[in-house]
Amino acid sequence: MADPATYRPRPGEIPTSPGVYRFRDRHGRVVYVGKAKNLRQRLSNYFQDVANLHHRTQQMVTTAASVEWTVVGTEVEALALEYSWIKEYDPRFNVKYRDDKSYPYLAVTMGEDVPRAQVMRGRKRRGTRYFGPYGHAWAIRETLDLLLRVFPVRTCSAGVYRRAQQSGRPCLLGYIDKCSAPCVGRISPEDHRALAGDLCDFMAGDTGRFVRRLEKEMAEAAEHLEYEQAARLRDDLGALRRVTEKNAVVLSDATDADVFALDGDDLEAAVQVFHVRGGRIRGQRGWIVEKVEDIGDGELVEHLLQQVYGPVEDARDVDLSDHQARAAVRDAVPREVLVPVLPPDLEEVTDWLSGLRGARVEVRVPQRGDKRELAETVRRNAEQALVLHRTRRAGDLTTRSQALSELQEALGLDEAPLRIECYDVSHTQGTYQSASMVVFEDGLPRKGEYRSFSVRGPDGDGAADDTAAMHEVITRRFRRYLADQHAHPDISGPADGDAGAEKRRFAYPPQLVVVDGGPPQVAAAARALAELGITDVALCGLAKRLEELWVPDDDYPVILQRASQGLYLLQRVRDEAHRFAIAQHRRRRSKGMTVSVLDSVPGLGPARQQALLARFGSVKRMRAATAEEIAQVKGVGPSTAQAVVDALSGSGAGMLDP
Repeated sequence: MADPATYRPRPGEIPTSPGVYRFRDRHGRVVYVGKAKNLRQRLSNYFQDVANLHHRTQQMVTTAASVEWTVVGTEVEALALEYSWIKEYDPRFNVKYRDDKSYPYLAVTMGEDVPRAQVMRGRKRRGTRYFGPYGHAWAIRETLDLLLRVFPVRTCSAGVYRRAQQSGRPCLLGYIDKCSAPCVGRISPEDHRALAGDLCDFMAGDTGRFVRRLEKEMAEAAEHLEYEQAARLRDDLGALRRVTEKNAVVLSDATDADVFALDGDDLEAAVQVFHVRGGRIRGQRGWIVEKVEDIGDGELVEHLLQQVYGPVEDARDVDLSDHQARAAVRDAVPREVLVPVLPPDLEEVTDWLSGLRGARVEVRVPQRGDKRELAETVRRNAEQALVLHRTRRAGDLTTRSQALSELQEALGLDEAPLRIECYDVSHTQGTYQSASMVVFEDGLPRKGEYRSFSVRGPDGDGAADDTAAMHEVITRRFRRYLADQHAHPDISGPADGDAGAEKRRFAYPPQLVVVDGGPPQVAAAARALAELGITDVALCGLAKRLEELWVPDDDYPVILQRASQGLYLLQRVRDEAHRFAIAQHRRRRSKGMTVSVLDSVPGLGPARQQALLARFGSVKRMRAATAEEIAQVKGVGPSTAQAVVDALSGSGAGMLDP
């Protein structure tokens, strides 16, 4: 643990301007990001007597090994930069917002040439408009099924769409008039995009315009004695009304607002938000917040607003029309943001939100009336979500800490292995050799830091056996770590603002390396570490037969009890490494076996192979095609097409097709 006095900047070096600062640990990893109106005043608070600091702040400043800062022009710029850095670095001591469940959204992929409406979960993508979240995926499908009567936009996957284009026949939805079938040219891409835009406008709350339009068209059809058309429009109108009736009116003045509430203690909190558009609740979302830094409710609300509305700022770079961009922002940032406690930098937050919306946004605490009652309803939801979270997670938090403590004691480590890396090798009779590196931090998988390796061997044909493969993988991983350390020996001092240039893939060493196997694999990994001079990383192997732990230079294994939480954690790590290695191996094998049939054709390079596969979809379909059909592919002449037919006809039925 570092002494903050060893890296404390001189007071005169720190500017008094607004800015954003970062604390880094001894490996260069950003562990905390913060903003300040006055950098000198704020940073001085961290370098007072450690005993006077909050215990979580004490842990942060003693974990850090340097501090750096970037000066910005205004406090609003500091707010935006702080959000960007927190998203980029994911610092361990900043507030963590985790969805209390994976909510499904109705998503319209406006960034595609032919937009698609679908159910989507997980991280939001650029160029896609989201509506919700919904409590259940079936609720989205039911809503979308009603809307497709009026807005028959594409809902099929890319593969189904391409097959319809190739065959010239639409899917079932095209035949029953629930898709306008842009795949076969029934509607132009421009008109289909306009139709998808109308669907987005309707879901964003502009319902009256479409209801009035259908009523007018229905009356005109009846007036001209077109009763079948009038009946269809009547059914369409009923579908729109059923969709709007699904959401009860909670605010009679057709208000657009996001209503936030939170409930918690010093360690964690539950946050809920109701998205109200046109006076109706259009969606609900929740987070569980781990308070890893010492902040009050006001600062928590400020970070929450960054979390919710920060992606809007990211999405402004997407190439959409002005109307679509304004509609997306208007839907994401409402006129009113109702919060339980005002953020300390209220004016800066309000200016930031107003800049995103392009119009004035009001951030306030509701005091009376319907909005106050709705805020209380949201608070009760947050209270219930926290109770449910504690019920589910109490045992999990305890067992994770217990598992790390058991491993520390069993392996004789100086500290608990907060970062564990596990390696596994996968191959088929020595071919397509692949290896995986999975990372667990604080007992949880860190999937963004997983890595895969293609094992080359000394001659480029793969390693001789599993131990040689393990030696190569460990060597390559830690050689990259040493190279990063050599390239960045000094991580102290103020930053120059180029945050993206400092991301390094293998910069952080683990406390514990686990290899899948027994003494031979452990010995190979230990030899690789010794050759590189790595002495501060613990090593063990987990053998599958009896699930015993093997450590270097020890004739007897370490036996953990079958009910041990430490053994259970290592099994999870090992199984995840095995799964990831097999997945990488299958990808390489599938790719190699797919293109091997075409590799034998003279004059057919990778570009033409890809063109053929894109046209026919698989080698099986290509095998059924004639030379004339193959010659229609751009870049493939008659002689090459005949060579492809000859090669495929003699390739045999045992070849794997994609």
